Amino acid sequence: MKSLLVSLDRLRDFDDIVDVRTPLEFAEDHVPGAINAPVLSNEERVIVGTMYAQVSPFEATRVGAAMAARNIAHHMDTIFAGKPRNWRPLIYCWRGGKRSGSMTAMFNMVGWQARQLEGGYKTYRREVLDRLTTLPARFRYVVLIGHTGSGKTRLLHALNEAGAQVLDLEGIAAHRGSLLGGLPGHAQPSQKAFDSALIGALSAFDPALPVFAEAEGRRIGSITMPDAMLASLHAASCVEVSARREDRIAFLLQDYAHLFDDRAFLKAQLSKFIGLHSRERVAHWHRLIDDDARAELSAELIDQHYDPAYARSSRALYTHLPHASRILFRPNDADSIDQAKALLAQLAETTPVLG
Repeated sequence: MKSLLVSLDRLRDFDDIVDVRTPLEFAEDHVPGAINAPVLSNEERVIVGTMYAQVSPFEATRVGAAMAARNIAHHMDTIFAGKPRNWRPLIYCWRGGKRSGSMTAMFNMVGWQARQLEGGYKTYRREVLDRLTTLPARFRYVVLIGHTGSGKTRLLHALNEAGAQVLDLEGIAAHRGSLLGGLPGHAQPSQKAFDSALIGALSAFDPALPVFAEAEGRRIGSITMPDAMLASLHAASCVEVSARREDRIAFLLQDYAHLFDDRAFLKAQLSKFIGLHSRERVAHWHRLIDDDARAELSAELIDQHYDPAYARSSRALYTHLPHASRILFRPNDADSIDQAKALLAQLAETTPVLG
C-alpha cells in the first residue's frame, strides 16, 4: 500500500495545507497559508489529555475518536464542502500522529487525494530554526541607525515605496522596540510566529540586491531576535539618520500620541526607568503627564533618556558605523518618498553595496 506520508519539501505539490491542531496551537504558529480545521477543540484536547492521565489510554482514545469524527464531519459539511473531486490537501498536526491521520484517512475514503505531513508541525518548526541559522547571512543589509524620533521607521517605509527591498522587523514583531513601543490594538505575535514570518520575508528577497532594515537590539518587545539575524545586521553597511531636534519632538508627539489615551499606563511604563533615572526625575515626568505637557515631556525624554542611551550602546554594536552614509531626514514632511529616492541615489554613487 502506498504511504500517505510526505516530506516537508513537497508543500507546493498540494492545493491546500490543513492544520488540524487546536485553535490555540494554530494561533501560536502554523505553516504559512495553512487552513485551521481542528480535529479537537481547545477544550476537547484538555478533556482527552486528562482522561489519558487519570482514567486510561483506551478510554481517552475512544472518547477522542468520537469527538474527532464529529468535528471532521462538521468540517466536511462547511470548510471543505465545495472542494472538487481532484482536490489534494496536505494535513498535519503536532507530530504527524492520530489527529492528522484520522482526517487523512477520512478524506481518502471520500476520494480526495489527501496526504499527511511526516513529523507534523514539529518537522516544520525544526526546519524554521535550521533556516534561521543560515538564511539571514545570504543577504547584504543596509541598516538605518539613529536617535529616537529621527523617523527611521518612516524612512524605511518610504524606501519600500521607492522600490527598495525592505525588512520591517518592527512591523513583523508588532512593536517599535522601546519600552514605550507597543502598537495600540496590536498584540505581539508569539516567538514562533515571528520566526515563521521572518523566514517568509527573507525568502522573498533577491540576494543580488541589498536589504534595508532598521537597527534593532536583542529584544523587540517580547520578541528575541535570532542570533544570525542580529549578527548580520551588526555587520551591515549603515546609514545614520538624523533629524532636527524640533522635528524629532514633533514626530514623537505624532507617533506616540496614543500613549496619552491611557495616562496611568504611560506613568507605569515610565516608572520602569527608575534605576536608570532618579525617582525624582520620573515623578517629574509623571507631573508633566498630568499637566498634558506633551512637548516638554517628549523633549526631556529625548535629552535625558533616549539620546544618552543611544550614545552608550547603539553606536558600539555596528561594525561599519564609522563609515556610515548620512541623511538629514525630515520625518514630518510629505515628501518622504522623494527623500528616500535621494538617499538611494546617494548610496548608488558612494556605496558599493548598491552597485
